[in-house]
Amino acid sequence: MNEKLFTVRLSADGAAVEILDQTLLPNTVKYLTLTKAEDIWEAIFKLRVRGAPAIGVCAGFGMYVLAQQITDEDYDVFLSELERAGEYLNSSRPTAVNLSFAVKRMVAVVHNHTGLVRSELLPLLYKECMDIYNEDRAMCRAISENGLSLVKSGDGILTHCNAGALAATEYGTGLGTLLLGKELGYDFKVYSDETRPLLQGARLTSFELYKAGIDVTLICDNSASLLMKQGKINACFVGCDRVAANGDTANKIGTRSVAINAKYHDIPFYVFCPSSTIDFDCKCGDDIIIEERSGDEIKTLFFETPVALPEVKCYNPAFDVTDAELITAIITEKGIARYPYTESLAELFR
Repeated sequence: MNEKLFTVRLSADGAAVEILDQTLLPNTVKYLTLTKAEDIWEAIFKLRVRGAPAIGVCAGFGMYVLAQQITDEDYDVFLSELERAGEYLNSSRPTAVNLSFAVKRMVAVVHNHTGLVRSELLPLLYKECMDIYNEDRAMCRAISENGLSLVKSGDGILTHCNAGALAATEYGTGLGTLLLGKELGYDFKVYSDETRPLLQGARLTSFELYKAGIDVTLICDNSASLLMKQGKINACFVGCDRVAANGDTANKIGTRSVAINAKYHDIPFYVFCPSSTIDFDCKCGDDIIIEERSGDEIKTLFFETPVALPEVKCYNPAFDVTDAELITAIITEKGIARYPYTESLAELFR
């Protein structure tokens, strides 16, 4: 197929954020034009744009779009309004560090240019949001290249959730090695976990890999261990939403189960992440806030009729934390880190 889609970009006139609405995939390809703070917030919260890198890029573009809507030229008023917009966007999803990272970068531009007026600050904010975008593109390419050193053509790869170009700007993180490898002539056999309850593996990963011409087979989440026992999996590839300084990693719920199964079957479990996703201020996974979402996602979202009684309680954490000891390597744009990550990550990003 080799059909390329864009995930998030700034409109040609710079007045809007344009995103691919991923809640409609795989059946409908539709792009949204976002200009209001409420629409950008909703797009992030409702997973219309998703994946830590893409959320960060969307937030950077969103802050620039909202900055243009501040009409007062006064520095203090402009800073106050931009900070308020940043706090609002940052409340949409607390786990993905790229969101707060991008917001902080945009606000820091104003803090670092005290006394300038609105018309002088806007070009600086434009440059910063484009830097966030271009840095992500470069990081995804480097991460993908580094990942290729860990696999060979013909390998069977298990994925969980979605960490390809749909989750970033180009190539992505956890799927980037597969997408780049395909361009370079590698053949992979990919097994895509469906990833309950939002089915990012079914709706997004299998869609994205199929469109790229990669051999992909969709499986139920609870089939992964059987495939490992059958010898069909040579490595597990996942992205992440936050990595603590010790290497504990938050990713889509179910990731920890994959890592435990991989450890039991002696299969490498690789986490792919840009440096913007590593939170050195977070000591360990216990300090990562886990977003909890509505139980309706479990009971009704993808069903014509509810699959459980309305009175039945639900527990629906969006993420879990994979212990550093379960991770074979963390692949970044700077290189590959291995356990103990407190030392190897610090060395890479010293």
